[in-house]
Amino acid sequence: MSRSISITPFSHPVSGAVSLPGSKSITNRALLLAAMAEGTTRLENALFSDDTVIMVRALKKLGFPVRENEAARTIEVEGQGGVIPVKNAEINVGNAGTAARFLTAFCSVAPRGKYRLDGVPQMRQRPMAGLVQALRSLGVRVRASDRNSFPIEIDTDGIQGGEVSVDAQASSQILSALLLVAPLARGDLRIRLEKETVSRPFVNMTEAMMHQFGQPFYCTKSSDTFAVTSGHPYRSPASGVYPVEGDATAASYFLALPTAVGGEVLVRDLRFSGLQGDVDFAEVLAATGTEIEATPKGIRARRRPDRPRPRGLDRDFTAISDTFLTLAAIAPLLEGPTRISGISHTRRQETDRVHAMSFELRKLGQGIRETDDSLEIHPAPLFPDVEIKTYDDHRIAMSFAVLGSHDLRGDGSPWLHIKDPDCCAKTFPDFFQVLETLRTDKKVASIKSGS
Repeated sequence: MSRSISITPFSHPVSGAVSLPGSKSITNRALLLAAMAEGTTRLENALFSDDTVIMVRALKKLGFPVRENEAARTIEVEGQGGVIPVKNAEINVGNAGTAARFLTAFCSVAPRGKYRLDGVPQMRQRPMAGLVQALRSLGVRVRASDRNSFPIEIDTDGIQGGEVSVDAQASSQILSALLLVAPLARGDLRIRLEKETVSRPFVNMTEAMMHQFGQPFYCTKSSDTFAVTSGHPYRSPASGVYPVEGDATAASYFLALPTAVGGEVLVRDLRFSGLQGDVDFAEVLAATGTEIEATPKGIRARRRPDRPRPRGLDRDFTAISDTFLTLAAIAPLLEGPTRISGISHTRRQETDRVHAMSFELRKLGQGIRETDDSLEIHPAPLFPDVEIKTYDDHRIAMSFAVLGSHDLRGDGSPWLHIKDPDCCAKTFPDFFQVLETLRTDKKVASIKSGS
């Protein structure tokens, strides 16, 4: 049976600093790029979580030498210059959407190969059709379910060049997967978007990381067509070392904590100039009235007791949709309603995130208006002694833990309970330990292990 934990509220304003685990999005991209590159790459500050473990295991199954040191937070990959050593393999992608889409595209570039990929039942419901259809149009023989999703069987002799149209409206990972493997195509490749993709900052991240691994890549001026030249192999960075940024999505929970409990938190080494678009959640918080300060050490969030209560707002989260749950969870503590739009695609992620947040917030007594693409929260007195169902979704667990840190009764007694907190292992295994350290240590909280 799934366990449940009670969130102990902060009985004092928070005062501390947090060091974050490595970004899942960057770690998984860097693992794939390192495997495709010439030379050996050592990832530093790599994330060790369910999703990255799935990617590492898959690369090993495909024949790549990979050495992990979880204590040191390093992963070393011996690149094979675009060659996949194993020509026949079965790969389990679990419920890791990034790994699933990237590995499907990667297996398709093998000059000769037969690969079968499958995952958990929820993975079979997640969007893959745009990628499957694009690969077929590039000459890859792909057998998939009626939904063009998992299980997927690939019988390939590589990807041809030319022009391909792709529907990446459901997930930016579909476009990123094609871009990452495009240099391994038999000829130059032009990828044209049929519709604008969601979470465009993650595509920008992909482009930047391709450059970091030696790829001369450019996007045409029309902004909907990407041109990638073949014949330019990826190369390990000159130093052989690739540092992974701390996870900006995970930062959202700690940046939001002062809104819930007062005080201030410094998220170490978080930069607006980094690869991750989700850092812009800090600007969302600033719009509510939370003070945000970029410092040489990182980004600081602060709520002073003499300032007005943070206010609700209306914001489109298309570009940073992984963080919408953080705002939704603290919306009951804001002054006035909060409306979050641009989130229809999140209904097809780990769970239907829009409906899940709507349902759990209603259990807490909040006024909710839900549409296909939006969630509107009207604050009302919070109901105590509520258990939050997490739907095997790490972001639901972490978001509501921030709300539960609010001292609802004023006596420090727990009032909100999180079912299946272990789902956080997907991206942030130590989340609850870090939150507890912040609560009990008024000075510093940081991750002690590499997980």
